[in-house]
Amino acid sequence: MRSALRVAASAGVFFCILMTQVAFAQIERETPTRAINVGVYVSPPFVVAENNSYDGMAIDLWEVVAGNLDLATRYVVFRTFRELVDATRNGEIDAAVTNLTITRDRAETISFTQPWYDAGLRILVPDEGSAGFWSVVSGLNDAGHLRAYGWLLAVIVAATIGFTLFDRKFDADFPKRWREGIAESFHHVISIAAAGKAGARKNLFGWMGRLWQAIWLVVGVGVIAYITSSVTSVMTTVSIERGIHSLADLPGKTVGVFTGSVAEDFVTELGIASRSYPDVDAAAAAIHSGDIDAIVGDAPILEHFAHSKPQENVAVVGNIFHPDKYGFAFPHNSELTRAVTLQILQLIEDGTVEELRNRYFGSAT
Repeated sequence: MRSALRVAASAGVFFCILMTQVAFAQIERETPTRAINVGVYVSPPFVVAENNSYDGMAIDLWEVVAGNLDLATRYVVFRTFRELVDATRNGEIDAAVTNLTITRDRAETISFTQPWYDAGLRILVPDEGSAGFWSVVSGLNDAGHLRAYGWLLAVIVAATIGFTLFDRKFDADFPKRWREGIAESFHHVISIAAAGKAGARKNLFGWMGRLWQAIWLVVGVGVIAYITSSVTSVMTTVSIERGIHSLADLPGKTVGVFTGSVAEDFVTELGIASRSYPDVDAAAAAIHSGDIDAIVGDAPILEHFAHSKPQENVAVVGNIFHPDKYGFAFPHNSELTRAVTLQILQLIEDGTVEELRNRYFGSAT
């Protein structure tokens, strides 16, 4: 009887423990993960958009933080830094995640976490290996060479017609069909103009014909020398005029900046003419079209663009200036600011942030 009572008591205890665990599990299942709206600004390699999802160093760091804090993230993309900061200040989003520079002006309207990346500004310019095609054309036009080229073209056309009429009358072996005759004469004229020598051509007038051929050769050599020297001088001039190697070369130039960025405020304070663009791709297109002479922006963004897109023929020049730091941002009085800051401090201490930096930018050693 006593044994039966012990068994019943043990069973009762086991049942109570089991029910307690079930209750705790039920409570955990009923405790929802907090969902928040996170604003992002696409800025490779910190935020990269791929197939309606986002990747990059800032995203990876945020995902670790969000996972530790049991936060479910819904990303909302913004086209400019200004739009992202305004949305954070107005409470339209719960957090801002990108390479967002911590500044005093921004800190007056939004809250920042502990910085997690040190950066600064640099300059992106067209590759100095060669002057851009349209820059050379513009330089030739400004110097009056295009008008001279037009006269040369008119002379070539007139000479082609003249040779065709002349040879049709005096050379029995000259092609009788007009298109073949014009093609033959055009080839002869271009051979003189471009190569400085005549092709195989009959001498129909003895010493006088040879004299005229010699005169044409001199003319051809002069044309070649003129075109070569004019193009070379204009390319040299364009390279000197547009040569930008450091911050000291920017006064008098027009630079591209990203809308709402620290670079925009910086060049405005310096009195440098600027044009605002939503991202680096739009600004790079403006460089190639000749609308701007250079781009001033965050060093890691410009360096990544030049390295990952060699077909753009751009280069980053000069040393880093105006050093700054990146942080995540929240509306004022958000309880997430302190919690995320503590997470970032922990991830800095345990080496996670450094591992992410090495993954996207390589080891500093």
